Formats: sequence, structure tokens, C-alpha cells
Amino acid sequence: MISRIELRADSSAQSGFTLLEVMLAVVIIGTVFVACLTLVNQSIHSQSRVENITTATMLARHKMSELEAEARRGFSTNPEESGTYEEPYSQYAWEVEYLPTPLDEVLQIRVSVRWGTSERNEEVVIDSFRYN
Repeated sequence: MISRIELRADSSAQSGFTLLEVMLAVVIIGTVFVACLTLVNQSIHSQSRVENITTATMLARHKMSELEAEARRGFSTNPEESGTYEEPYSQYAWEVEYLPTPLDEVLQIRVSVRWGTSERNEEVVIDSFRYN
């Protein structure tokens, strides 16, 4: 009979989880959850940044196309131009610079598109060259 009681004691001791095991599982799950939230937050921030860069690049290319069309029609180029875009792109500002090159017949045209706050201003720059 004693062996029968020992068997029951052994089988009941191994059923269920201890408090330490449960606490360790909660800590592991919590750590994984926080890591996942951090990755999601970084992903959202990266997606927003890529969207802004893509939009600024599109706006800079559009402005460069306008300048190329004006040059083909024979309009004169101002030494420097700047402005802002209309809605829905009002957060973006553009600037055009005409820079000399070592060759007198070639002019460098630089279009910059900026966005963001003054503390963290971001910019996309596109350069082109025009033969006079």
C-alpha cells in the first residue's frame, strides 16, 4: 500500500505549472510583445519617410520638366527661384538654382524640394545640365 500512495504523490506533483514557470512565460511573452510593437512603430515611421521622399522626388522631377519646357520655348532663366506647392502638397517647398560649370556653354540646373520642420528639414535634390 505504501507504494500505491507514493505513485499518487508522484503523479499529482507533476500536473500543472508552478508559479515560477507561469511568471517566466509572462515575462517572455511581454518581451516579445514589446519587441513586436517597436518593429511596427519603426515600420510605420519608415513607410511615412519613404512616402515623403517619393512625393518630393515626383515634385522635383515635375519642376525640372517645367524648367526644361521653358528653356525649349526660349524663356530666360532667373538666377534663383523658390516657392511652395499648392494643396495637397503645401508642406513641400521648392528652390531652383542655376549654377555655372567649367564649360561656358553648359549650365547646371539644381531643383531642391524640402519638407518637414525647421529642426528636421529633409530635402531631395535633382541636378540637370543644359547646353546653351
